[in-house]
Amino acid sequence: MILETERLILRPWEETDAEQCYRYAKDPLVGPAAGWPAHTSIEDSRLVIRDVLSAQETYAIVLKETMLPVGSIGLHHNDLAEKDDEAELGYWIGVPYWGRGLVPEASRELLRHAFEDLGLERVWCGYYDGNEKSRRVQEKLGFRYQWTTDEVPVPQLGETRKGHVNLMTKEEWMAGAGCML
Repeated sequence: MILETERLILRPWEETDAEQCYRYAKDPLVGPAAGWPAHTSIEDSRLVIRDVLSAQETYAIVLKETMLPVGSIGLHHNDLAEKDDEAELGYWIGVPYWGRGLVPEASRELLRHAFEDLGLERVWCGYYDGNEKSRRVQEKLGFRYQWTTDEVPVPQLGETRKGHVNLMTKEEWMAGAGCML
């Protein structure tokens, strides 16, 4: 499936995106903040695309002006989203694109897709303590705080962190929470 916004195309990742993925995912400011290690090579990015980013409802964030991917966004089923009618929103974007409103723009479209096309009832979203950019995105989107856990395992980095969890329901989305900005 391909989704579109004013400035972005959200499309499935392709292995041919490995060089572009590596360009941004190698930055130590990107992955570790989200709980995964910085990519170490183009081949590492190719494997991540094949084994992780090729999951259903995971999309490359592609700039219309260049037609190149600059980040990733997806709806995932995991420990926060265990039921069939819910998912967790996850995202990352390359440092040169921070502060441009691209993640909120992509997230609004993915939330629309989640609630209107997929019929989900709840979308969860979380961030680790100190990841203020992610916290701010979730605030802008209208997510509501649910809880904080002091020792959340971060298996890919072999550590624990303080994690914050937020939620948006379909009712909140329909009432306009997703249109804030």
